[in-house]
Amino acid sequence: MINSELLSAIFNRRMLICVFTGFSSGLPLYVIIQLLQVWLRDNQAGLAEIGLFALVGLPYTVKFLWAPLMDRYTPPFLGRRRGWLLPMQIACLLLIGLFGLLDPALSLMTVAYMALALAFFSASQDMVLDAFRREILPDNELGLGNSIHVQAYRIAGLVPGSLALILADHLPWALVFWIVAAFMLFGIVMTLVVKEPPKVAGTPATLQSAVVEPFKEFFTRKGLSSALLILAFMFFYKVGDSMATALSSVFYLDLGFSKTEIGVVAKNAGLWSAIIGGLLGGIWMIKLGINRALWIFGAVQLVSIFGFAILAEVGANLWLLAGVIAFEYLGVGLGTAAFVAFIARETDRRYVATQFALLTALTALPRTFANAVTGVIVEYTGWTSFFLLCAFIAVPGMLLLFKVAPWKQQ
Repeated sequence: MINSELLSAIFNRRMLICVFTGFSSGLPLYVIIQLLQVWLRDNQAGLAEIGLFALVGLPYTVKFLWAPLMDRYTPPFLGRRRGWLLPMQIACLLLIGLFGLLDPALSLMTVAYMALALAFFSASQDMVLDAFRREILPDNELGLGNSIHVQAYRIAGLVPGSLALILADHLPWALVFWIVAAFMLFGIVMTLVVKEPPKVAGTPATLQSAVVEPFKEFFTRKGLSSALLILAFMFFYKVGDSMATALSSVFYLDLGFSKTEIGVVAKNAGLWSAIIGGLLGGIWMIKLGINRALWIFGAVQLVSIFGFAILAEVGANLWLLAGVIAFEYLGVGLGTAAFVAFIARETDRRYVATQFALLTALTALPRTFANAVTGVIVEYTGWTSFFLLCAFIAVPGMLLLFKVAPWKQQ
């Protein structure tokens, strides 16, 4: 039977808040990495150009550079966390809507600059949401709370990755982008109605301490060698999976699927599998612990990449597409649930915005730089060899678990 402690960890107001933080965080990112891909391809952009658009995700990688400002300073309204959140969310809403006013064939660089701006405000929002979530969740709820956040994050991907594609077959792109932008209102409403987290003792008193102390505390607490191993693990654990899905929408189009088929079959099969995997992973982590979850879920995540290679060989089969995507995203959901919980565990509440930003920035590095060359790799190797390469690249992250998350150590 499920005991009362487990029930109280699953059903509470904090978990509901995590639903809204995840949705608000995921929507702008999926606009950048999925919707813009299809929009550009629909306007005759080349595969290499679309791949290079991954570079606009640079703010997700370097967001730790301005994270200390959000730990140190409190805006004059709504408090230390919500005061930063509201303007970031409004900026994301406006930028998403304005994409529809552009013609990529005439102003590709303008699209790139706007995408870069959207990535900046989205990354800034993510930093505050990560800090907010870390401050409201007790340690025993980190696994499930972060899992719910990630699954809501993926539900947000249904809007630009599925709904928008279906609408684009029937409506002009200008209207589609504003419909997608309107979904940012969920995050804005959350920011206005939730309470500010309680103050944490020992927070930075000066900008200098906000910059220096988070790095000093992390390396002092872990030791230099252990800290470097943790940073290496955070870079490699998701790199294979990130590369494998970087051009997924283009991959489906090249196989011969229509935009509606991609929206209905591929996106939904992936989304709900990831949600189920993530929620199960969050609940299982209460019993397994984070370390063992990283091993088990990471193995599923690695094996699932091979499904894309099989699909590339077979071609446009809807049933196979649904099955491959469902299994792959089940692994993604499990692996991400454990990974985000691990990142949260490694932070100190006094410097959570800066430390969380630094650690999650390492997970964005492969998405930003490795993903930028995925188009070039595919054009050289073909889709099947590309996915086999992605699986091989995922192996070092699993090997680092021997050092950073031993099976028997909890």
